Amino acid sequence: MSGRLVVIGTGPGKPAQTTPEARAAIAAASDFFGYGPYLDRLELNDGQTRHASDNREELARAKAALTMAAEGRHVAVVSGGDAGVFAMAAAVCEAIEHGPEDWRALDLEIVPGLTAMLAVAARVGAPLGHDFCAISLSDNLKPWDLIETRLAAAAGAGFVIALYNPISRARPWQLGRAFELLSGILPASTPVVFGRAAGRSDERMAIVPLNEARGEMADMATCVIIGSPETRMIERPGKSPLVYAPRSASGAAR
Repeated sequence: MSGRLVVIGTGPGKPAQTTPEARAAIAAASDFFGYGPYLDRLELNDGQTRHASDNREELARAKAALTMAAEGRHVAVVSGGDAGVFAMAAAVCEAIEHGPEDWRALDLEIVPGLTAMLAVAARVGAPLGHDFCAISLSDNLKPWDLIETRLAAAAGAGFVIALYNPISRARPWQLGRAFELLSGILPASTPVVFGRAAGRSDERMAIVPLNEARGEMADMATCVIIGSPETRMIERPGKSPLVYAPRSASGAAR
């Protein structure tokens, strides 16, 4: 089969954050499937075609891309950040598992990208310098009870937590509830980083203690990083503080 499908993570949004490998993959493809705003970031030539769709149409988008690739086209599926982190690589794999046999014969490549939590962490220091986890607050594809269970387990185990998809118009209360839950487990002084649009012109970073964190401080362009009891913050005169996780952990009772 001559068709080819490449799943590309383009980074958080700043052109310089797109890797050379991703740029080469973009230059080689003929057709591009993705969420419209992500496709708008690409500089395509006249011989390359966009196929935009809504943000909640991941599986349908994956199936359409695989169908076109099976017809012999060189197709790209585009995600912001890293395609394998709460993004399109999983949807493509799911479609292949449940789709026609010829999709399994396609030449498939997944190109990694810089994901939001790494871009945000780099702006404020090294909050992910020790053990951490990433949790999506979206309950579109999993029940909220499971999200609460995972939040409590991660906080109780001493993980730094990066929250993806923290809030939206359709999900206005979940982030506030997450802060309420975590406030019963973590110290009130635990640093919380709100990193919005890291690397873009509308970037905004804020660091507040957990007892001052509110859901309305975030939007869907925000990645929230919640420290552990061992997370440190270094004040710097005239400069933003540094937030970091020590390279060692005591494991002491909290």
